[in-house]
Amino acid sequence: MDLSFITIILGTVVGFVLALTGAGGGMLSIPLLVYGLHLSVQQAAPVGLMAVGFAAALGSITGLRKGIVRYRAAVLMGISGMLAAPVGVFSAQRIPNQPLLILFACILLLISFRSFRSKQLSRNEQDVACSLNADNQRFHWTMRCARAIAGTGFISGYLSGLVGVGGGFIIIPSLIRHSHLDIRSIQATSLAVITLVSISGVSSAALHGSLPWAVALPFTIGSTFGLLGGLQIAKRLNQATIQLLFAWLVLFVAVSMLLKGSGLVL
Repeated sequence: MDLSFITIILGTVVGFVLALTGAGGGMLSIPLLVYGLHLSVQQAAPVGLMAVGFAAALGSITGLRKGIVRYRAAVLMGISGMLAAPVGVFSAQRIPNQPLLILFACILLLISFRSFRSKQLSRNEQDVACSLNADNQRFHWTMRCARAIAGTGFISGYLSGLVGVGGGFIIIPSLIRHSHLDIRSIQATSLAVITLVSISGVSSAALHGSLPWAVALPFTIGSTFGLLGGLQIAKRLNQATIQLLFAWLVLFVAVSMLLKGSGLVL
């Protein structure tokens, strides 16, 4: 079977899952590329980041049109993340493949645990660094707020460059904890940040020569088709059931990657 066709199919699976869950792009793209196409984590991470970044761009454009993207926060997080992503790519090129697999598996275990909890993240009022102005509902910018937003972007960017994940699962809980934004605005802002970070991470990987374009382009095309098709189906499905199935899927993938990284399976 033609390699490009297989790559498009794998990308379609990632885009479909992304549409159903609102997350999971990088989490599943890395295992699919590692197992399905036998790429290293260093090669798979920027490919997944490119596909997820393109899908996030489509979502953030919709959010901008609706006026729910907090663009100042997105720009600050994005700049911080764009500075950190090349550092993550640089680190990934100097860490052996097996430790990266183990790190990736541990991140997936954390994500799976959060999904199984199934409770919405709560915020402690003392931890809210970014209050909203009563008149226009914009952030009341303070040094503490700026540090929280910039720090979130840096961690997200570094992990995105390192292992291809670190966008939504870092940004969304942080914005819930540090602000009073509603969830739709948080998700739209997160997509805008992921778009910016992806541009930096993918560009850095391309400059390092670690981005396999022959895989990245068809994989991104497939993820786009999967995203558009999945959005039509997602409206008809029960989100609670999807989230539970996704949690089990992430747990299965995490255990598989942990065994592979430990050398217990080939």
